[in-house]
Amino acid sequence: MRAEEVRSVLESLGKRPTKSLGQHFLLDDRIIKRQVELASLNEGETVLEIGPGIGNLTDEILKYGVKLVAVEQDIGFCAFLKRRFGDRIELIQADAVRAFLPAFDKVVSNLPYQISSPITFKLLDIGFESAVLMLQKEFAERMVAKSGTPEYGRLTVGVYYRAQCEIVMNVSRNSFWPQPKVESCVVRLTPRPPPFKVRDEQAFFKVTQALFSHRRKKASNCLETDPAVREYVKPDMKEALRSLPHASERPQQLSPEMIGEMADALLDLSPSSGRTS
Repeated sequence: MRAEEVRSVLESLGKRPTKSLGQHFLLDDRIIKRQVELASLNEGETVLEIGPGIGNLTDEILKYGVKLVAVEQDIGFCAFLKRRFGDRIELIQADAVRAFLPAFDKVVSNLPYQISSPITFKLLDIGFESAVLMLQKEFAERMVAKSGTPEYGRLTVGVYYRAQCEIVMNVSRNSFWPQPKVESCVVRLTPRPPPFKVRDEQAFFKVTQALFSHRRKKASNCLETDPAVREYVKPDMKEALRSLPHASERPQQLSPEMIGEMADALLDLSPSSGRTS
């Protein structure tokens, strides 16, 4: 659809794009087609689309003979999608962050940017074959960042532990109506077994949270003061924390594997060390 057509549809629904909900409509048919191609869809697969809006991406996905589950929060868009696609899609009116999501094989979505993080990790927790997601460029760059760079952080570590992630396409803000203030990227996520083992995944993720909540401190100081690891760190452990592997490093210098090593060593110091993943 062109901008004029999108505007006409919205007017028929008595709506305007809501920036707070990330309602920016992708207009470039070439990008829509390429995004779906990147998902390598096969007939009969179940595909999840989150936030279909008025269905521009939906229409392209359906060309592949898949079963499409679309989760849309906006009641007006749901009514339009029912009229446009009928029973060709399974439509769920819900907040995708909170809703139960039925089983699916792949994900193809232009995610509302304000829910990118919770949705990404919710999807990874559920499991799937692959996902092709349109995301804010800054967010996408944080997902694939290298240790030692300003973009590297908790998001990077969490994604790296669960999946292979690659930026497969840059998308200009000019491809949307109304134009967002940011550039976008399409990323492809492929879940895989963790590339390294940790004794307790909960401890690993809490240590990661504690470290990147205090990026400028030394790692031992992060663990000493952050409530995320309170169950593992006692008041008399200050000196012991300094003996942990990589204790004097800043968080952004620690690779995910190094953080895993630190989390395992912390369990050896902690009364909670009996827990395993």
